Amino acid sequence: MANRYRGEVEAVLDGRHWTLCLTLGALAELERVFQCADMAALVDRFAAGKLSAWDAIRIIGAGLRGAGHAIDDDQVSRMTADGGAAGFATIVTELLTATFGGGAEVADPS
Repeated sequence: MANRYRGEVEAVLDGRHWTLCLTLGALAELERVFQCADMAALVDRFAAGKLSAWDAIRIIGAGLRGAGHAIDDDQVSRMTADGGAAGFATIVTELLTATFGGGAEVADPS
C-alpha cells in the first residue's frame, strides 16, 4: 500500500497494482532526462502544464524505479492504464503532487 507521507502513490498498470515514488535518485534521473539544472527548474517544467506521452513514460518509469521496480521506459511505453491517456495523466499528476505538493500539477489532457 502506498504511503502518501513518503511521496508514494499507487497505480494500476496492465491490471497490476504498482507503487511509484519519485525518490531523490528518481528526481536526479528526471533532471538529466529533461535537461533541468536543478529541482526548481524541474518543478517549473512540470508546472507549465504541458505533458507529452514521452514525458509521462519517463515520469512513470522514474517513479516505478524509485519505488524499487526493475523496469525500463521501453516496458512502461507498452503498459496500459484505465482511462487511456487520461489515466496516465492522472497517475503523473498524482505522483507529482505527492512529490512536490500542489505546485507541480500538469494539465488534464481531456
